[in-house]
Parts: sequence; structure tokens; C-alpha cells
Amino acid sequence: MEAQVTRDPIAATPAPPGSLRDVILALLLLVVALCVVLAGWAGWFVARDRAVILNQLWGGAVVEGVVLVQGVVAIVLGATGAGADDPLLFWGYYATTLVILPIAAAWAFAERTKWSSVVLLVASLTVAFLEWRLWQIWMGA
Repeated sequence: MEAQVTRDPIAATPAPPGSLRDVILALLLLVVALCVVLAGWAGWFVARDRAVILNQLWGGAVVEGVVLVQGVVAIVLGATGAGADDPLLFWGYYATTLVILPIAAAWAFAERTKWSSVVLLVASLTVAFLEWRLWQIWMGA
């Protein structure tokens, strides 16, 4: 006999329009869009053999701010019982997402060659992909 897996009925029910789950998706899409723009900007600098500039690091700070807001919303949803199916995995990915850009910014600030732009490019794309993985975990995939 197979054991049946039961899911949380609150998490399994569709969220009403305008719920905090919609906010999580909107923030995710915003982070991904900002990361793609930042990656494109860094890619342009790689192609032109230029180092990262301060404005690009400020762009990374904006992404970090949105990720922090996303974390607050996730905490509120988790506290109300509508959090991720696997909280440990979700928060592990979230913590990784949170530290990637600051590490890349420190590296880019220290490395004053075109490789700083490569680091920012890779970090931005990594955060974008981690965001999609966060959504998969959130939805139970």
C-alpha cells in the first residue's frame, strides 16, 4: 500500500486576488526583471572592456531592497500558515539569494578590471535563477 501524502488545505486552496501570494509573485517578477536589466548593463560593460561603476552597484542595492521586502512578505505568509511547503529549503535558497549580490559587489569594488563586470553579470543572472527556484519551492514543485 502506498502512503498518501496530505497537504496543508490552506496552502492548497487558490489565493484570492490581491492576496499576499500575489505580492510574492509580483516581487519575484520585479527582482527577475531588475536582475536581467542589471545583467544586461554589466554585459554591456564586459563587451566594452570596462569595470563596474558605482551606479551599477546602486542598482544591485535596489535589487537587494526588493529581495528584503520579499522576505518580509514570506515571513508574514509563513506566520499565517500559507508559507512554502518546505520552509528549510525555501529559506536556504532565500539566504543564498540575499548574499549573492553583496558578495559580488564587494568583489567588483575590489577588482577594477572588466572582470568586475563579469562578476556582476554572473551574480545578477544567478539571483534571477534563484528567484525562479524560490517560486518553484513556494508552489510545492
